Amino acid sequence: MHDVIIIGAGIVGCAAAYSLSKYKLRVLVVEQGPDVAMAASRANSGIIHAGYDPPPGTLMADLNVQGNAMYPDLCRKLDVPFRNNGSLVVAREGEEEQLEELLRRGRANGVPDLAILGRDEVLNREPNIAKDVAAALYAPTAGLISPWEMTLAFAQVAAVNGVTFRFNTRVTGVLTEDDRIAGLETTAGRLAARVVINAAGVHADLLAHMAGAERYEILPRKGQYLLLDKELDGWVKHTVFPLPNPKSKGVLVLPTVDGNILAGPTAEDILDREDNSTTREGLARVRESALQLFPDLPLNRVISSFAGIRAVPVDGDFIIRSSARIWGWIDAGGIQSPGLTAAPAIADKLIRLVAGLIPLQPREEHHDRRSTLRLRELPLQERQRWIQRNPLYGRIICRCEGVSEGEIVDALHGPVSATTLDGVKQRTRAGAGRCQGGFCQPRLLTIVARELGISPCAVTKAGPGSPLVAGRLNKGGAGDEE
Repeated sequence: MHDVIIIGAGIVGCAAAYSLSKYKLRVLVVEQGPDVAMAASRANSGIIHAGYDPPPGTLMADLNVQGNAMYPDLCRKLDVPFRNNGSLVVAREGEEEQLEELLRRGRANGVPDLAILGRDEVLNREPNIAKDVAAALYAPTAGLISPWEMTLAFAQVAAVNGVTFRFNTRVTGVLTEDDRIAGLETTAGRLAARVVINAAGVHADLLAHMAGAERYEILPRKGQYLLLDKELDGWVKHTVFPLPNPKSKGVLVLPTVDGNILAGPTAEDILDREDNSTTREGLARVRESALQLFPDLPLNRVISSFAGIRAVPVDGDFIIRSSARIWGWIDAGGIQSPGLTAAPAIADKLIRLVAGLIPLQPREEHHDRRSTLRLRELPLQERQRWIQRNPLYGRIICRCEGVSEGEIVDALHGPVSATTLDGVKQRTRAGAGRCQGGFCQPRLLTIVARELGISPCAVTKAGPGSPLVAGRLNKGGAGDEE
């Protein structure tokens, strides 16, 4: 019997697991994918929003501002890179009143230090921006993180403190007795639980309906992105937004914590909740919109494109509540932007909801720190010390990102370890550079197979359905499946 089962190992589910790990509870996280952050939590902009955009009085507004204030300390404790770069919402001549409205909204939400900058100050801060910019709303508390690394950090610390994770496990039914949660039916069998937290992203409304809880509706909305080479680090300094529209914050241009430039996302309402494909038309819209902000953006330096699906609640606000119909069912649904920013505050709210159902007793000992080896960031002498301890740290596998074999081996072992090539990439950045794995992928394949004790034919890019090789070639060239 588990005290709490969390459905979904995205940023909200893992933040909740991290917070629950501070208490004497038996907590399980079930995830249909092969790893944490396999959906919206890895395919987003990585922005820690200041909080001027959500309507005042909404959960989005309150939890955005709270979460923003929590991230600097969290990132220090969990050794996650954080970049406090600030954001700009730019306006052309005649559009300045819309900036005033965002300023009023931000102040009503409690966002500190907002200011409207004139054209000269904007150009001074962003020399490459379009010269017809008239003004911009400046939010100095906005920042950047790696969303997948933040999700992983929450998960790893939770696991060290006793939380269990089950991947490749899909929920197929919700078990209730006398309108109380009894557990879940999954592809891995029945799982008993006293409380279930539904953090299933774009599928959360379907699971709430399955449980018999209060109904709500989520619309899947696709966002497509372009990723540019990190040789452009510094070309864009702030997170730069156009004026928002009723559907989204628009296509923006921003740096990443790793030094790349990111442009996107689109906002395409779709029917298929799993359709994270990119399209020629969608990426063309990203290019066109990005050039309106930065006419000289070097789009010949694009190294990758991707898309993510965000869970848009029809009612417009986060859905975070205990069910009045099914005791023990807690929803955390409709967590679209600013969900990444709000995640630690959402987790705190979920803890309070759990505490209203079952008693929470703090652990006497809770490990609340994480340290990650990033060899490429160390001084030469310190690198040499690591290599003396383990020669694998001296063998560079990914030359674009400077990732050693020792770091890759580390990622394949320990708490919440990688089992796929994408899992290795998210933990080490091996394969995330300019060549996108063109050089290192065969070497990564060999290392993953060796460390996991499986055939190279069983190694996948991102779990079932994404094999990298079909089989071995015999001397005569015939295929030999394994």
